[in-house]
Amino acid sequence: MTANILRILGMIANPVSQRVGVAALRISIAIVFLWIGALKFVPYEADSITPFVANSPVMSFFYKHPEGYKAHLTREGELKPADRAWETANNTYAFSYGLGTVELIIGSLVLAGLVSVRLGPAGAVLAFLTPFVTLSFLVTTPEAWVSALGDAQHGFPYLSGAGRLVLKDTVILAGGWLLVVDGARAILAQMARHPEAERADRNHFVPVADTVARLSERRTSRPETPERALSRH
Repeated sequence: MTANILRILGMIANPVSQRVGVAALRISIAIVFLWIGALKFVPYEADSITPFVANSPVMSFFYKHPEGYKAHLTREGELKPADRAWETANNTYAFSYGLGTVELIIGSLVLAGLVSVRLGPAGAVLAFLTPFVTLSFLVTTPEAWVSALGDAQHGFPYLSGAGRLVLKDTVILAGGWLLVVDGARAILAQMARHPEAERADRNHFVPVADTVARLSERRTSRPETPERALSRH
């Protein structure tokens, strides 16, 4: 290799470049959660996740009539008041609002990792765990695969548009794990820099426990008076 190529590789591989990459990864994952979480408060996005939720054995109970979703599916940008009313009665929008709130919290925690050693790892763990739920839809949701409508290519491994969208969560899964590792390193580095503060945190409740124990000993060791004896009877 030439000296210029080696110099470029050295610039790419330096610790600063790695920190920039991790920060960019954190921001990109946060954007996904924040943006899609905000869209969960819009009817068309809530409608689009109905097949996933209705077919999930661990989520379908959030809907009142999960078995009837197919008759009320709408395309993005399409408005059908009757189907919108059914989705409302089905608890589709209420569930979507709750899910959106969770995603906004995860995105905020992930983004907070840029400035907070304690909040960042919490968001990273949640971002890592979320794709396990999302990827399960590939198993439980028929709409994740191309339907048998006459073409030879249908079913596994032919992902539909919904399935291709779900498959992308493998990237968030890997990225979330890298953020978990980065958060663990940050916590260990902080403990190494401030060992006295960490020991103080661990020993914070010891003086309180000692005080309570001493007060208990004093109360039990006091001589019994006639009044205390009478109060027991």
